[in-house]
Amino acid sequence: MEQGKETRQARIPLALPIRISCRESLGHEWTERSRLVDVSYFGAGFTLTRPVEPGRLILLTIPLPHQLRCFDHAEPQYSVWSLIRHVSRLQSVQGSLFRVGVAFVGKQPPRSFAEDPAIRYEPLKLTVAQTTMWKVCERRSASQRRETRLIIPLEVLIEALDENGEPGLREQTVTETMSSLGTCVPTSLNVGVGRILRVTSARDKVSLFAAIRSRKLAPDGIPRLGLEFLGERWPLERG
Repeated sequence: MEQGKETRQARIPLALPIRISCRESLGHEWTERSRLVDVSYFGAGFTLTRPVEPGRLILLTIPLPHQLRCFDHAEPQYSVWSLIRHVSRLQSVQGSLFRVGVAFVGKQPPRSFAEDPAIRYEPLKLTVAQTTMWKVCERRSASQRRETRLIIPLEVLIEALDENGEPGLREQTVTETMSSLGTCVPTSLNVGVGRILRVTSARDKVSLFAAIRSRKLAPDGIPRLGLEFLGERWPLERG
């Protein structure tokens, strides 16, 4: 597979300390410390205690061996912008963990990231002869929803995680429209597009994470959030 040079170079197990910095929105960012699971010249794998979204950019800081670097070979720390390629939820005795795989992008993020850190990107193809890092382009947005949302009023708790990964903001609200892929909720929480929320229904015993795709002020003066569930679907058959 021509574009699969990165997959041909097997990642090696290397449990180095790593710092992950993420700007979820223009007004919110967080940092978490973890350890690498594996790494190669083109990317890495590690775990997080909070969810992240495929297609987003994060900044990794690692004391990586110089043989695995594309730049800053003499620096004690290697700070590299990385594209989140996949995320899977794991269960542990401490609670939920998220296994994350990233592709290294470069020393600087695209210009568009500074204007809107919630932009999602996708990788461009690598050639076999290419020895530079992955290139990215903005992800094309879907022209229409993949599912029609239904008018389903459901009491839910929405929570926004703070810098320490704890629920910093929370509110009980009622969904206005819903599908298995997303929902629309009124809220008074001061959260912007790009933030990731936890949406929980005590009645249905369901708790999923969702990214804020839109925030609009309705005629009644109350903002509405358009949410897209991450990684899992809401089981509407329980309703």
